[in-house]
Amino acid sequence: MLIAIIGENCSGKSTLAKALAAHFSSEVVSGKDWLRMAKSESEASVLFRKKLQDAVCGANLIYVISETGPLAWLPEGTVRILVTADLETIKQRFRARLHGNLPAPVERMLEQKHGTFDDGQYDFRYDGVNGDPEALIAALEMRL
Repeated sequence: MLIAIIGENCSGKSTLAKALAAHFSSEVVSGKDWLRMAKSESEASVLFRKKLQDAVCGANLIYVISETGPLAWLPEGTVRILVTADLETIKQRFRARLHGNLPAPVERMLEQKHGTFDDGQYDFRYDGVNGDPEALIAALEMRL
């Protein structure tokens, strides 16, 4: 099963990915981790897209996405989960990542990106602040 966990920075994607990976014994690939698959970006891209395609009906793979570009790589059959959080929570979490400092340009970037993924087609929507990973796991189990 291929699961794409999609959402903005600091929305709760990685936390959800850890819970799903533990339950489904899945490999997790985040962001551009796929670049490590080969020496050149173009070769790594080809290998990773094949890996995504193979995971649809093969070994469990979770791909954590925070940019719109990789959405085009997701093959048919991918389980798409949108993870959301309110803007203030995202800012608070990002501030914590930056040891209490949130520079104005970073804050503006977060504000501009907020809601980027909201209009997409998803199999599940998950609240990255108050969501229950066990409930989502049960819903995913029903799909199997």
